[in-house]
Amino acid sequence: MELTPIIGNVAAFLTTVSFLPQAIKTIRSRNTKQLSLPMYLLFVTGVALWICYGVSNKQLPIIIGNAVTLLLAGTILVYKLLEESHEN
Repeated sequence: MELTPIIGNVAAFLTTVSFLPQAIKTIRSRNTKQLSLPMYLLFVTGVALWICYGVSNKQLPIIIGNAVTLLLAGTILVYKLLEESHEN
């Protein structure tokens, strides 16, 4: 087995699950005061574009990894937007 696909799959897995602890913490605490709204808006947009890229190039690992990331980071973004709307 080649090393390059292994490195790519491990990298995709790690970057995807890196949002899991923050998503769990945000869902449990419902506190997003310390999170940057612009960062999450940019990141979620970028992840959505990666999904489009993966679909257009028929690259399932890119689609799946970014779909999971979109779910996790998108959840955090929704909580952040809800907190922002309640503060105003």
